[in-house]
Amino acid sequence: MNTGPSAATGAALPDDPAQWCRDVCLALPDASVDLPFGPGAEVFRIHRKMFALLTRNPRVSEHPIVNLKADPDELALLIANYDWILPGFHMNKRHWVTVELRTGGDAAFVEGLVEDSYDNVVLGLPARLRSPLRGATPQPIDRPVLGAP
Repeated sequence: MNTGPSAATGAALPDDPAQWCRDVCLALPDASVDLPFGPGAEVFRIHRKMFALLTRNPRVSEHPIVNLKADPDELALLIANYDWILPGFHMNKRHWVTVELRTGGDAAFVEGLVEDSYDNVVLGLPARLRSPLRGATPQPIDRPVLGAP
């Protein structure tokens, strides 16, 4: 089980991982933040759809936590391989994970999870809202053409 940063991915989370996470979320195209659950629970959205929930909850962790939407096929592997990734707290456990933002954690990996969450939500938006956003265009798959020599 991976408990700390991976040497292969690089930088560690800074001393204020919650502020770092805010900055990462708001740097994504058209991302916004609001407080529908009151102070201390920041919801990051793209076109009114949530992709991250940043909060603190001592029942879950002594560290700030962020709930992120994850691919259901990858979710179990994330939880099994990283002790700082948990089933989504107060979320649908099939689609969401809770990431503990431990100082010194793997910043590049967490940033990738935030971006994946954003991309998962963007792909679920109607086409008219999706087109100008990152993650809106699936990557082409290089497949052989049937009947080609």
